[in-house]
Amino acid sequence: MARRKRTSAKREAGIAHRLRRWRNRVLRAVLLVASLVVLWVLAYSVINPPSTPYMLSEKARLDGVRHQWAAWEDIAPRMPRAAVAAEDANFCLHWGFDMGAIRAALADGRRRGASTISQQVTKNAFLWHGRSWLRKALEALITPLVELTWSKRRILEVYLNIAEFDEGVFGVEAAAQHYFGVPASKLNGTQAALLAAVLPAPQDRSAARPSGALQKRAASIMDGAATIRRDGRAACFED
Repeated sequence: MARRKRTSAKREAGIAHRLRRWRNRVLRAVLLVASLVVLWVLAYSVINPPSTPYMLSEKARLDGVRHQWAAWEDIAPRMPRAAVAAEDANFCLHWGFDMGAIRAALADGRRRGASTISQQVTKNAFLWHGRSWLRKALEALITPLVELTWSKRRILEVYLNIAEFDEGVFGVEAAAQHYFGVPASKLNGTQAALLAAVLPAPQDRSAARPSGALQKRAASIMDGAATIRRDGRAACFED
């Protein structure tokens, strides 16, 4: 009887040891992945992303995409203001999540409208497109890290350079040339507003052939861009 108890105890100890070993392996794997993500985010704070997961998938699907990086100083100042007015008017006031917009979206049942530019940069630069809970959870974890380690200007610079403005057209430089035949540095107020108006889903919108609704949206964006410049909500990326 005592031998059976010792055998049973030894077996249980062996199982517990294997479980601890697997738990430690899982924890090490999680820590390794987390460390790599942190390093990736830190790298992109100073290194321009050469591509994105979505850009690569579109490149394979379309057999090529148009993309050319434009440094911050090579983008007309009205373009960042237009993008912020269109997508995230409180960009300078939040830490990655606009809680007021989130509460409003939940209250009236909207499916989108609360995603900030910081969240969109996180999704576009590091994750995949889609509505899965896993992607949203990862986005919620990485966005504060982006806000903590990047300047607001850097967030906008990356956003404008990896956003899709037409099918297979990524970044404001390629978009400015694609739609208007000018570099991003030469965009006028109307052109900047039209480019911002097609974001964040340009599949059914065209800045070159805007519908009446898109023209109204662009006009509203121009007004909004002027407003955030006057009231200081553009200060975090213009000063």
